[in-house]
Amino acid sequence: MIRARRGVFLRYNQLRKKEVINVCEGRSLGYICDLILDECKGHIHAIVVPGNCGFRGIFGHRDYVIPWRNICKIGDDVILVEIDMATCEIIH
Repeated sequence: MIRARRGVFLRYNQLRKKEVINVCEGRSLGYICDLILDECKGHIHAIVVPGNCGFRGIFGHRDYVIPWRNICKIGDDVILVEIDMATCEIIH
């Protein structure tokens, strides 16, 4: 289980079923595909959502790293984030 602020516990299985919405652009980013954890502190550092593949998948897959601090709200069905996707960290 994942401990969120205010003493609420969430399981990864619950988080990955929630759609991630960027409130800056008003569009869906998809669903969480991974988490980045801080081993020393035991906290979630960031969520990872899948990005677009390159031309016909030839240029590989890019995932977007969204820091936990950019999460505005975790609702029943969605996770609202506020992030400029142009400056968002990308991992391959």
